[in-house]
Amino acid sequence: MEHTEKSKLHDEKGLLGKIRRYLSKRPLPSPTDRKKFDHEFAISTSFHGIHNIAQNKSKVRKVIWLSVVLGSVSLLVWQIYSRLVNYFAWPTTTSIEVQYVEKIEFPAVTFCNLNRFKTEAASKFSIIFFLWDVVSKVLRLQEISANNTDSLETLDFVTSHQNFSITEFVKKNGFYLNQDTLLHCKFFGKPCGPKDFKHVFTEYGNCFTFNHGENIQSKNKVSLSGRGLKLLFDVHQEEFTDNPIPGFADAGIIFVIHSPKKEPQFDGLGLSSPVGMHARVTIRQLKTVHQEYPWGECNPDIKLRNFNTYNTYSCLKECKAQHIQRLCGCLPFLLPGNGVECDLLKHYNCVSPILDHIEIKGLCTMGTHNSSCPVSCEETEYPATVSYSTFPSQKALKFLAKKMNQSQEYLRENLVNIEINYSDLNYKITQQQKAVSVPELLADVGGQLGLFCGASLITIIEIFEYVLTNFYWIFIFFLLKILEMVQRTPPPQAV
Repeated sequence: MEHTEKSKLHDEKGLLGKIRRYLSKRPLPSPTDRKKFDHEFAISTSFHGIHNIAQNKSKVRKVIWLSVVLGSVSLLVWQIYSRLVNYFAWPTTTSIEVQYVEKIEFPAVTFCNLNRFKTEAASKFSIIFFLWDVVSKVLRLQEISANNTDSLETLDFVTSHQNFSITEFVKKNGFYLNQDTLLHCKFFGKPCGPKDFKHVFTEYGNCFTFNHGENIQSKNKVSLSGRGLKLLFDVHQEEFTDNPIPGFADAGIIFVIHSPKKEPQFDGLGLSSPVGMHARVTIRQLKTVHQEYPWGECNPDIKLRNFNTYNTYSCLKECKAQHIQRLCGCLPFLLPGNGVECDLLKHYNCVSPILDHIEIKGLCTMGTHNSSCPVSCEETEYPATVSYSTFPSQKALKFLAKKMNQSQEYLRENLVNIEINYSDLNYKITQQQKAVSVPELLADVGGQLGLFCGASLITIIEIFEYVLTNFYWIFIFFLLKILEMVQRTPPPQAV
């Protein structure tokens, strides 16, 4: 046993000895050689000022040049530090540019009747207004009182009408678009009709989108300002109605102007035109480009499952759909996705409470980069200016009454004339840009190096080589000292 331990110790000493002998074959420079190396570096480096310190024999001049070099290095360090702090603050600038074009794409426009349901159907199912508020809650959060006087009636209805489809009810008994409701349609001087509109569901029930992404009209571009979309609606006030309790006492058309690639969003964005009025809408196209995080708040990597292009509103709908489908096992028809449609009982007992839970817990948030739905990196908006005039005039009223075989009172109470045109053939781009890019940062740092020290990248490599060489010599020196101490340490005596 003792012989084995001595053998291992002997082998260890032998190995350490070999390392020491190997390092000894590479002798360290003498103090004179090190001074010579330092002097040669000082007089040959491209770092300005160092050679003046090394070559001057006057001590006063050496002190002056040493002060100049140290001052320049201090200023250099301060300038580079401030540049780095500014860069990592992720500053941005905003540029506004107006692009003039010969042709410009026309937006999509979605139209809805302010009176959502047929009067006859609403009278038979007076509960439909409350049911629709429950169903349309998925689009925007709204208060559905649990102590509503109709709550027992609602619960009895949804319990006893398991097969009742509110989707089919709204399709059949909501506003419709045909030759009776769309009396006149012209786009860019060419006739259009109900076939050019796509049916969509919104919080206003049946709505119809012109120039939707799937329509052939989306390929058309306006080449002259002052010409666009002209429509004449007959809202059939006597045929359609709405719930007067929450304030739906208007008659007319509500519409929203949006990109053909986006879903219509009425919440806070809808424009309305009352009956007996001619609404002249002039629009402009505004494109906004946001930077990705950390310069901005957008996330270019987010993709939506049910929409080709990303936008915050569509993202929020998908977020709600995922939570509801996971917790309720069904999908409201107003939300995107593939799944079993929620019946009224599921809407009342599960979907509505889950929406409250999503809002309280902040499960579907928007705006910042770390929210569920950050701002889109690029979006197109259509700011609009609306002016109104009475329609039709007295003479036109008489002419239309004869032509349409309707009374003048009927025309005053049912006709809505809407005209949407571009104000100018240009669009404005508001672009968020990086205030400092990496090449600009490197150029700025390089400029500071050159200004204060006359240094460059080659100078930095020279200094790095000098420091690395000195560290190598110091490391070898201490390693030899450690090996020598280890070899001199006596082996422990066996007891």
